[in-house]
Amino acid sequence: MAPSWARELVRGVCAAAGAPEPLMRWRQARRAASSGVTRRSVGSISVTAGTDPLDQRLTVLHELAHWLGPFPRRRRGRVLHHDARFYAIAFDLYRRHGIPDAEVLVREGGRYPSSLRHARALGIAGADVAWRSRREALGERARQRPPARVLVAEHTVRLVRDGRWTRCSVCGARVVGPILARLRRRSGRHILLSAG
Repeated sequence: MAPSWARELVRGVCAAAGAPEPLMRWRQARRAASSGVTRRSVGSISVTAGTDPLDQRLTVLHELAHWLGPFPRRRRGRVLHHDARFYAIAFDLYRRHGIPDAEVLVREGGRYPSSLRHARALGIAGADVAWRSRREALGERARQRPPARVLVAEHTVRLVRDGRWTRCSVCGARVVGPILARLRRRSGRHILLSAG
């Protein structure tokens, strides 16, 4: 059973938005971070609550943003459920319910790096600095990575089934998602590199 503060938060947010309340499922975890999932098709929000109270509240509000937002769009076979429309709702909820922008940027940006780009577009204080800091960290990590070695030279991909996976028969690499869909429509080439 969800704690009373979480039930009251859901009730208040849904009443203010004129939306029906979701069924709230709550579990405890022995880690600091919380996680959640919104299933609009069954009318529920599930939260696995960590030990950090601020992260619990942020997670409930994040899932409520999914609950209140428009249905996610599909683009090239992928569901865009953390897009600009979602973050406009989410950042508004975070602010209205007293979560400081700095905390939101650290926590949300750590889980979903694209949130920093959306925060910049929304004019959230500190978002530009957080976005630039992340870009610099990624660049530094890339500079420290040893150069990749070619394991299998460029070749035409030949798709074969391997149990539940589809692989390239030449190099053995798994082919999934939009790349698999594209290669099923027309042939392509790729190269297999080492990680370092």
